Amino acid sequence: MKLLRYGPAGQEKPGLLDAAGAIRDLSGVVPDIAGEALSPAGLARLKGIDPSTLPVVSGNPRLGPCISGVGKFICIGLNYSDHAAETGNPIPSEPIIFMKATSAITGPNDDVIIPKNSTKTDWEVELGVVIGSVARYVEEKDALNYVAGYCVVNDVSERAFQIERQGQWTKGKSADSFGPIGPWLVTADEVPDPQNLAMFLEVNGHRFQNGSTKTMIYGVRHLVSYLSHFMSLQPGDIISTGTPPGVGMGQKPQVYLKPGDKMRLGIAGLGEQNQTVRAYSG
Repeated sequence: MKLLRYGPAGQEKPGLLDAAGAIRDLSGVVPDIAGEALSPAGLARLKGIDPSTLPVVSGNPRLGPCISGVGKFICIGLNYSDHAAETGNPIPSEPIIFMKATSAITGPNDDVIIPKNSTKTDWEVELGVVIGSVARYVEEKDALNYVAGYCVVNDVSERAFQIERQGQWTKGKSADSFGPIGPWLVTADEVPDPQNLAMFLEVNGHRFQNGSTKTMIYGVRHLVSYLSHFMSLQPGDIISTGTPPGVGMGQKPQVYLKPGDKMRLGIAGLGEQNQTVRAYSG
């Protein structure tokens, strides 16, 4: 299934994408794409519905973040061998963990806003893993049983805030609009191998990132298991699993986003995002 949320910001309704590409309204079935709806039982109930019995959503509504009620937005740094190489960093001996503020979350096609005093706003296409069941001390062999599905994430980053300022990476990752997710949550049964997904990102039609989840250092199974030994993972938590090479910071010379730029990014089978960049205006 491809589950989504549509409508004005803050007023999104749950929906699904049918086989013909039409949005079907789920608001008479579940209150939102969150919590219990993401559990194995909740997803099984949704899968049992014939989409043709659901109301068709007319027009071309805005797509919101594909899930709601995100408790934790956990990110993994330098998790692609080829990206670590382009940044000049060694391969991490364990996953690098940092958090992105949930207030950064936006819809997949909403504007990305360059924050005040930013000089180095950058892009990162990433595979997002959405948790469906509470996970504590999970063994790696069982880890995928706790995954509800997958989505595209643009881990927008302000490199000067992230790297050149004192402290941790979180402040370079958490500005409003720095977490577009979607366009939809693709349930795990439709993604047989999360370690074999092509991914790309373009800015103004130029393809900067053209990679694959094959080059992840730590795969989805390992990450879910690893994180569950440090914190419980709850339904709706997102793990953003790192980015392949081609970020602006890695260009020679470096390239960063400016107002008016347009990004297009996607992952095979998970859909595409399209964002216009604009300056913060208060």
